[in-house]
Amino acid sequence: MAQTAKTKFSIIGVIIAAVIIGLVVWNQQKKSGSDELVIGISPSFAKPLQVAAEEAKQQGVNVKLVEFSDWNTPNITLNHGDIDANFFQHQPFLDNAKKETDFKIKAFAKGAATHVGLYSKKIKSFDELNDGAKVVVPNDPVNQGRALLLLQQAKLVTLKDSNNHLSSLKDIAANPKNLQFVEVEGPQTALAIDDVDLAFGYPHYLRLAKTADPERALLFDSNKDNRYAILFAVREDYQDKNDKLKRFVDIYQNSPRVKEALDADFGAKLWFPGWK
Repeated sequence: MAQTAKTKFSIIGVIIAAVIIGLVVWNQQKKSGSDELVIGISPSFAKPLQVAAEEAKQQGVNVKLVEFSDWNTPNITLNHGDIDANFFQHQPFLDNAKKETDFKIKAFAKGAATHVGLYSKKIKSFDELNDGAKVVVPNDPVNQGRALLLLQQAKLVTLKDSNNHLSSLKDIAANPKNLQFVEVEGPQTALAIDDVDLAFGYPHYLRLAKTADPERALLFDSNKDNRYAILFAVREDYQDKNDKLKRFVDIYQNSPRVKEALDADFGAKLWFPGWK
């Protein structure tokens, strides 16, 4: 398992390096007068955005989507000014990133919000969880809190503050099954499901990784709060020349073809419009 993890991180490192090289080339093109709107994205959100980009092109807006495999580089790259916007994080994640850094980033508009679930390839009900079972959760403060709220909804843990969406492992007040928590970066939860008894997961990452059926969680969250809607984020000094990003967002939010892509990618019942 350690060797597998090392290999995964090596692959991610190569991908990040390739993305950075591509961005340097793009940045030179931008300085030469390119009018492309460049958006950094997570691969799990790519297909609906690609559909929106195709429609935007027909309306005279050229959009370049740059994929990042982690949850750190998109904000670093945006803050540095190498891309115009990014689309991978919700507001609580952005708030935490800004608290821990000097990033000058703000929300521009909201995209889709998705439900999250607890998944397993070893059990069919929570009653089957053995004492000391391994449970994978995200390692970032915000999404770990979301995972713990879902575990509390499943009655597997009790939190000191049952409504705190920023709870961490140290805020667990009761853990009757002595669950052992495995912390990984959010995108890696879909890959870790094979190595644990229970995994907090995002349907879109599971669909991308093809490690489990995203429709078949043991439990989905009951939350429909647009707090977790994925954001189009920009630098605080961003100037939307010719309303390019505004027009692209409008297509994303209103195009029937984009809705079809969202239904296909996430599952029609597993996402909702975070902008409403």
